[in-house]
Formats: sequence, structure tokens, C-alpha cells
Amino acid sequence: MKILVTGAEGFIGKNLIIKLNELGIEFNQYTRSNSPQDLPYLLENTKCVVHLAGENRPLKKEKFDIVNAGLTESLCEAIRIKERKIPIIFSSSSQAILDNAYGESKLKAETIIRKLSAQIKNQVYIYRLPGVFGKWCKPNYNSVVATFCHNISHNLPIKVNDTSVELELVYIDDVISEFISIIQGEKKHCKNLTLQPSYKITLGDLANQIKHFRESRTSLVSEKVGTGLIRKLYSTYLSYLPPEQFSYPILTHRDARGMFAEVLKTKDSGQFSFFTADVGVTRGGHYHHTKTEKFLVLQGTVQFNFKHIVSGKTYKIITSSTKLEIVETPPGWSHSITNISTQEIIVMLWANEIFDPNTPDTISYKI
Repeated sequence: MKILVTGAEGFIGKNLIIKLNELGIEFNQYTRSNSPQDLPYLLENTKCVVHLAGENRPLKKEKFDIVNAGLTESLCEAIRIKERKIPIIFSSSSQAILDNAYGESKLKAETIIRKLSAQIKNQVYIYRLPGVFGKWCKPNYNSVVATFCHNISHNLPIKVNDTSVELELVYIDDVISEFISIIQGEKKHCKNLTLQPSYKITLGDLANQIKHFRESRTSLVSEKVGTGLIRKLYSTYLSYLPPEQFSYPILTHRDARGMFAEVLKTKDSGQFSFFTADVGVTRGGHYHHTKTEKFLVLQGTVQFNFKHIVSGKTYKIITSSTKLEIVETPPGWSHSITNISTQEIIVMLWANEIFDPNTPDTISYKI
């Protein structure tokens, strides 16, 4: 049995098709190259329809009814003719309650689908989706997230008329996961469904957040991209980068000991760096009051020397890239790192705070 996806070449459709392929689920596609006369054939051996086709910004308003309502009527009629119940997942819009041509056409489509459900007890799943964002959404069309991500990543201007306007958003991967759960039989019949999680953000905050993503490449300070809306916005922003922006340089510092470079800074969890040292070179020779660090040797063999600044107690650790282990530096212990191998060492370093030259918390103390 196959899935029929209408609007398969659109934003949501592209993402759904990729997921269906990943899961090995067979499908037919209804695109702009098809006509309603193709529906009976496309419905053969179909176990579910995901009805995504629709007009958002046609040149003529009549197109709203022709596609959003008219195609839905043709789809429902084709299912009636089959005399077989074929569940429909329908991507309606939160604008279905608004007084505009697009919203009215979506509401008509909902009514047509509900009528089919009432007549033949066909399962329907109607989602009044708010703004959907994510990879492959067309910029400068009907998604402000796509427009901001594209324009800011390409150093183009954006227009914000009212920064206080609040948006409701859902993420494309969450939409696809919800649809897949229905296709795989994990959700029961329901005519009106809301998709979770949904997020609210003002237009001004959205614009500023995406600008921060761009600026993080020079400041090295990452936004909190690990969870929630910020994580999904960041992934979306990166999907709009042109290939020539897939990489960016970082500042390096070189002296007689080797090289040092900061790689990534966080707002509340410190920063990541790395350094090198030539054979026989010792780096460090200081202690911290509050700052803590973690070291990992990526190349070569090193000797860590520790000395407690009050008791004078000493301790030594020898580690190498062939024996991966984290070495921590507790406050109050002076520490130094010596390259005891026959090659340059490369060491990754995490500190629990961003380095501030005004309050470095790094006090020289020879061991």
C-alpha cells in the first residue's frame, strides 16, 4: 500500500517525501504537473492521503478556490468513487478563522473533507497549522522565518514594520513526525488537531535572534542552540547559508611556544580552545581561584605537573593521544603542561568561563 502526497514539491511535501524514503514507505506524488483527472489512478492501492497542495499567493484570487477548495473536492469525490475508506491528513491553516480569501478557501476545504467523513465514515485529520518553518521553505514568499534567514545569511536587508507583532510557529520536523505517526497508525481519527510543540516569538525578537546567529561567527559566542525554538531556528538559519559560507576563519595566536586559538564560546558554559607546543616546550605555570579547565591531548604525549599553592604538594600525570583521558585543573593547584614526545602536541581545552582579559583569574606560579 502507498501514500498519496499532494503538493509533493512544496515545502512540507519535500520534507515528507524525504522521510517516507528514509522509512521505506512507498508513495505517489500529486504535483502541479498533474490534474484532478489523475487522482483515481493515483489513489490505487493508497492507504492514506497527505493533502498538502494549496495556493498561498496566487496572482488571481480565484486560484484560492480553484486549488484549495476545488482540488479538495476532486480528491474527496475520487475517494467516494473508489468506495473504499482512505484516511486524509489535511494541512489547513490557522487563517481558516480569518476573513481573507486564503483563510476562507482553507475553511471551505475543511468543510468538504468533514462532509466526506460524515458520509462514508472516512478518517480525517485536519491540522490548522500556524507558520511552519524549517529547511527548504521558500524565502520572500509567505514565511517570515525563511525570509529573515535567507536575507540575513546573504547580508541582504530585512523589513520589520512592527517589532511587537507576535508569531506562532511550528517546526517542519515536528510536522513531519506528527504526519508519520498517523501514517504508521499511532494516532486515532480526529477532525481538529493542534500540533505540538508550538512556539511564540515577536517579529523583533525573531529578527534579532537570527542576526545573533550570523554574529556568532565573529564573536565565537554561540546562542543557546541545544533545545527548543532557538535550536530549531539555528538549524533553519544554517540551511540557508550559501556553500561559500559553510566555513569561516578563527583568530590564531602564535609565539615561541606554539599556537593558541579560541574555537567556541557559550553564554553560560564556558569556552573551547586548543593549543600546540613544540618538543620540550612547557606551557602554563599558573593557578586559578575559580576557573576550572579540562584538557584532552589530541596528538603527542604530555606531562601535567601540579603543585598545591598552600601545602606545596605535587602531582604528575603523563597522558597521550593513544590513551584518551580528560585531565582537570582544580582551583588552588598550579599546573603546567610539557611536551615530552618527539612531535608537536595538540591539546583541546575547555574552560568553565569565557576568558576576560580584565579579570583573567590566571596567576603565574612556577612549579
